[in-house]
Amino acid sequence: MPMPRLPLVLRKLFRRRIVLGATIALAVMVAVSLLAGALSGFDPNETAVTKRLSAPSAAHVLGTDELGRDLFTRIAFGGRYSLTIALLTALGSVALGTLAGLLAGFFRRLDAPVMRVVDAMMSFPDILLAIALVGILGPSLLNVVLALVLVYTPRVARVVRASTLVVRELPFVEAARAVGVSSFRILWRHVLPNLMSPILVQASFIFAYAILAEAALSFLGIGVPPDIPTWGTMVAGSQQYAHQALWIVLFPGLAIILTALSLQLLGDGIRDLLDPRLRKSM
Repeated sequence: MPMPRLPLVLRKLFRRRIVLGATIALAVMVAVSLLAGALSGFDPNETAVTKRLSAPSAAHVLGTDELGRDLFTRIAFGGRYSLTIALLTALGSVALGTLAGLLAGFFRRLDAPVMRVVDAMMSFPDILLAIALVGILGPSLLNVVLALVLVYTPRVARVVRASTLVVRELPFVEAARAVGVSSFRILWRHVLPNLMSPILVQASFIFAYAILAEAALSFLGIGVPPDIPTWGTMVAGSQQYAHQALWIVLFPGLAIILTALSLQLLGDGIRDLLDPRLRKSM
């Protein structure tokens, strides 16, 4: 069956205004983060004690924090770290989870041992498992990514396994086996392409989950070191001054909420588009 043309797919996806709005909001957040240096004339770590806790003004659009640093600049640069952590987490989780799910779903001998490990990991709440892993590995940007990858890999593995169990019984897979095609080639050429829909949906959701998880870990003081300006570390470091200057917590928090919500809505739109049962309603 030929793949739909990209313009037609995008037109169907953005037919729902809420999905279009979420995509635009996400694109703006990404653009602001990538163009942070050009959009702001301040250094994200430049302090000015005389301007500490300044309210939003023409000079400082979103105000300044407890050390007089420009808040817009820190949010823009912080987006680079927060989005990078979330992107690496999504890519790592999808890669490992897809591999584990394919092996468990296609090879019966591997199903039980792989899924027992997956079930054991999923028996712990995500945030508690992430806290434990970061506590063992130590607080750093790389260790936060590794911990979150391990936390979200089981989610992908279960979804991919379930889909693989269905695809492996389809006639074209049976025909490939009958003519002597190797298992690796069957997985790569026949099974994996038919799993891209649930994999893409899971990737978008994990992207959103990772942003919230990183913020939670940083807020608890066990995530990214405070000298790295992620949105989570900004909220964590400024919470004691919130009663004096609400904006230093409000704006980083809004960045987290807006980005995570946009990703969730976009993921819902992709799921509805790729699900044959929901496609007609779109």
